[in-house]
Amino acid sequence: MTRRQTLRALGAAGLAVPALEGCGGAHPVRPGPPDAGDLRLVRAPVPRSTGDPAAVDPVVSAVGTFATDLWRRVGVAGGNLALSPFSIATALAMTANGAAGTTARQMQEVLHADSLATYNRGMAALTQELAGLAGPVRLADGTRDSIWLTSVDQLFGDRGTTWGRPFLTVLAKLYGAGVREVDFRGDPEGARVSVNRWTSEQTRGRIPALLPEGVVDEMTRLVLANALYFKAPWETPFERSATRSAMFHRADGGPVPVPMMTGDAEGSALFLQGQHFTGARLPYREGTLAMTVALPAPGAGGDDAALAELLGRRGLRLPGEAGVAVTMPRWRYRVSVDLGRTLAAIGMPDALDGRRADFSPMTSQERLHISFVLHQTYVAVDEDGTEAAAATAVGMADSAAVRSHSLLLDRPFLFVVHDTAHGTPLFVGRVADPS
Repeated sequence: MTRRQTLRALGAAGLAVPALEGCGGAHPVRPGPPDAGDLRLVRAPVPRSTGDPAAVDPVVSAVGTFATDLWRRVGVAGGNLALSPFSIATALAMTANGAAGTTARQMQEVLHADSLATYNRGMAALTQELAGLAGPVRLADGTRDSIWLTSVDQLFGDRGTTWGRPFLTVLAKLYGAGVREVDFRGDPEGARVSVNRWTSEQTRGRIPALLPEGVVDEMTRLVLANALYFKAPWETPFERSATRSAMFHRADGGPVPVPMMTGDAEGSALFLQGQHFTGARLPYREGTLAMTVALPAPGAGGDDAALAELLGRRGLRLPGEAGVAVTMPRWRYRVSVDLGRTLAAIGMPDALDGRRADFSPMTSQERLHISFVLHQTYVAVDEDGTEAAAATAVGMADSAAVRSHSLLLDRPFLFVVHDTAHGTPLFVGRVADPS
């Protein structure tokens, strides 16, 4: 696979939305002087690495497999959905660099990273290659436009916590990320606003509120964030005069009128045919990025089978055939997803368990666990091109003072009578009306 093919594959795989491990000793890094924005910055004094280009293809493959795993869990509802596997994987990889023991092993398996050190270097190289695809372009009519493609990483850490030097060194060197100090203990709402302000700035206002009220509290110690922004014009724009209102048939069979765009069969789109889908590749200007659209084949598998094929070894590398007129709707929506339970279900439960999580490489001062993984994506597609943004936040909370729980059985509930040695269900039932 050539580098350009790899980048095209990544851009079409849902990612266009638009090793120093163990080195330097375990000495903690204390806060540095204040920087712009009234947030003090903790950063390891190392230059940004260019990573390892040879590790890019394995990382792209891993991200594709990870995307398929996620989709099988969060894509079952049938409604609008948008994810940036690249953004989510980046935030989780940064977090995994602060994990140890079983917690680290589970996170690496979920990311499909055989070696986290190699994965880090591949991510570093890939992120910088993607950034190289951005810049001014000349459109077919001679006018100028731009391709925007940025991925930025940032940590927001509590000012009372001391972070491990190896952890900060890896994130600074391979992800370009430092820790901006906030006051989670004394002003969690102010810290939440700071994270949301940064995310909004990095996504040009398209992800204005990644963290909802209440998700950050006085037990939060660290938020690891990735923000991804993409905007690009089509290689062959859709003619606005050809857009017509037509019926779109939803999964439940109900039709709804929408604006339908129709492309020229002599344009740059390529027809694709797979075992589980029929589709087309729509390149953006200069051809280094594209959107692949796919209609799942009827029968067994549906969306899951089509996506697995697209993100597998061949799907996004199919050569395609010229001469396809694509008709598709304009669309614009924002989707928020809470990935905590999903990630626990696909293989990393310890990281989200306050009693079992091991993030000692992050800090020896407190025992941390992942308290939330929030992801938000914005996508807008029209006749001119695509604008999309995504952001992912991983929250780390203090596990030392795990809160007590309460249970109010004031609505119908189930019961099971069982032995404790084997869990034999002797009686099961539902209490629907205790009167």
